[in-house]
Amino acid sequence: MFCIVYNMKYIDLFCGIGGFHQAMDQLGGECVFACDIDAQCREIYEKNYGIRPHADITTVDAKTLPDFDVLCGGFPCQSFSNSGKKKGLDDKRGMLFEYILSIAMEKKPSFLFLENVKHIKKIDGGKVFTFLLKRINESGYRISEESVFELSPHQLGVPQQRERVIFVCVRTDIPPRQVSIVPPNPKIDSQSIFETSPSPKYKLSKEVEEVLEAWDEMIQHVEVGETLSPTILCNEFHKTYTPEEFAALAKWKQDYIKRNQPLYQKYKSAWDAWYAKHPLLSKREVYGKLEWQTGKKKANDSIFHHFIQLRQSGIRVKKTNYFPTLVAIVQTPIYAKERRYITPRECARLQSFPDSFVLHEKDQVAYKQLGNAVNVKVVHFVIQKTLETYSMWV
Repeated sequence: MFCIVYNMKYIDLFCGIGGFHQAMDQLGGECVFACDIDAQCREIYEKNYGIRPHADITTVDAKTLPDFDVLCGGFPCQSFSNSGKKKGLDDKRGMLFEYILSIAMEKKPSFLFLENVKHIKKIDGGKVFTFLLKRINESGYRISEESVFELSPHQLGVPQQRERVIFVCVRTDIPPRQVSIVPPNPKIDSQSIFETSPSPKYKLSKEVEEVLEAWDEMIQHVEVGETLSPTILCNEFHKTYTPEEFAALAKWKQDYIKRNQPLYQKYKSAWDAWYAKHPLLSKREVYGKLEWQTGKKKANDSIFHHFIQLRQSGIRVKKTNYFPTLVAIVQTPIYAKERRYITPRECARLQSFPDSFVLHEKDQVAYKQLGNAVNVKVVHFVIQKTLETYSMWV
């Protein structure tokens, strides 16, 4: 694909391992400052880019920063993510957003590109999102709902469904232009992500494999066309509650128990024999919960035909057209066909980092860093389209 190269200087705030850095470098940018509070991210950033990020954005004196044209920032999502406590701007991590604006107001770059989880638009009934747009506009940058773009890697040919929003903020003295973000949605080749000879160390543990085999055994008892939802809580099938005890359960759990009953009753003898055969299902809470997200059961279906994640919410089974969303919490996807976890290098490919990128030597750290990273292709696509639209100003 043809790409214009821009001679622009940029800073990389909340830089992590440099998703924005990768994208901006591909566009000809020069990084003049980076910042991240995570020491291990700073270590990897320096290894790959030769820049040692500043450790704490709250101690940055904007007046001392070199001039730059673009400010990039994947500002903290813990305050806004579905997996967080959703405290929004009451959380001090959410207020770190203000440090971005203070730097922008001092240095006045042409553009701000800010990335976050898509759920940020819904927090507190949309009040947080409205507040963020208001603060950006008050800080000398033009932003509206129409210039906050939602995009996922799978729309750009990367087999990972991971919706994020990118705020495109333009300094108010620059005449407005309409940026068009229309993803190409090309055909996706999941196989291109896999390593040819992954290390045996990524194989599933005997215990996890046994749990998956147990669930696969039960799935074979289920008729083709059967709906396996909502989340099946097999450890609840034989519990009894008084009305008061049941009422005290979380509402979601009450709902699942009630909605599981028809499926349990239909295959009761099979469920009972299966559960007695596999005591391991009650060893950990996650083992006894199945989230079947592949649609109705198909002929010759198997749990080992799909991608799997062991999550707090259960054993999540998803179709293999896209990899499960990578997250900062280590819930490494399982490639069930090969009965192994995907490798850190495969995760890096899902985040559009080149194979030349140096990963952290500890797998658990690398998984976390990649799960928290900005997807390179996503931000590159938005930034490139924006710069093309405003090319007379850059």
